Amino acid sequence: MTAISEHQAEMRQSYIWGSTGVIVSGIVWLVAAAVAYLVSPQNAVWTLFIGAVFIAPVSGLLERSLGARGTHSAGNPLGKLAAEGLVFMLMCLPLAYGLSLYRMEWFFPAVLMIIGGRYLTFATLYGTRLYWALGVLLGGIALLGFYLSLEPHLVAFAGGAAELLFGLVLLVTKRGKA
Repeated sequence: MTAISEHQAEMRQSYIWGSTGVIVSGIVWLVAAAVAYLVSPQNAVWTLFIGAVFIAPVSGLLERSLGARGTHSAGNPLGKLAAEGLVFMLMCLPLAYGLSLYRMEWFFPAVLMIIGGRYLTFATLYGTRLYWALGVLLGGIALLGFYLSLEPHLVAFAGGAAELLFGLVLLVTKRGKA
C-alpha cells in the first residue's frame, strides 16, 4: 500500500504545487474584471467562462516549460479526487449563471465561493494547508462582495488578484520542493 504522502508528492512535482493553475486562473479573473469594467458585466461572465476553458491547457504548458510533467500517473487516486472536484465545480456554475440573470452583481461572488470551496480540496491533493487559506480568502472576498453590493469588476479584480498573488508566492516558495 502506498502512503497518501507519496501520491501528494507526485501531485506537487507534476503540477508545481498547483501554482500554475492558480496563476492562470487569476489572470483569467483579471481579464474578466477588465471586461466587466470596460465593456459590461454580462460580457465578463462569458469572458470568465471561456477563459476558464483554457486554464488547464495553459497551466500544462507552463508546467512543462518549467520542467514539471504536467500530468500524474494513472494509478494516483488523488487524480480522481481532482476530477471529482472539477465536476462538482462545473455542476455549480449554472447556479452562479442563474443568479446573474436575477442580479448580475451576485455572479462573481457566487463563482468565487464555488472555486474557493474547490481549493479546499487542494489541501488534500497537494498536502498543504495553504489552500485552506486561499479557499477562505476567496470565500471572504465573495461574502464582502455580496454584503457590500460591490460592483462586479471590483469583486472579479479582488478574486483575480488574490489568486495571482497566491499562485506566484506558491511558485516562488515551493517550486522544486516536493
